[in-house]
Amino acid sequence: MTSFIQVHLHNDLLHPVRKWLETIEIHNSKLAHFLCKAIPAQCPFERDITLFGRKLFHISPMCKLNPLYEEVVGLRFRALCYLADDCGEDITAYC
Repeated sequence: MTSFIQVHLHNDLLHPVRKWLETIEIHNSKLAHFLCKAIPAQCPFERDITLFGRKLFHISPMCKLNPLYEEVVGLRFRALCYLADDCGEDITAYC
């Protein structure tokens, strides 16, 4: 029961930040480029650890542990869409 209360309280504290991230509109190509560069396309922590060409172990992506992961990824997606749809730019460099 205590863990449920802690998780619920934690989510309530982040609600304003989530709403803010969800409401950011992209109307500037400089901002869109900045967001696409600053927010990685995939988790930078995920990797295979190898030694002498043999895979020792795999480090799973930890980004999903971030409580704002979905909102940040959504913001990056909106920036990519703005560059592709509104600016007509090639976004393959960010994929």
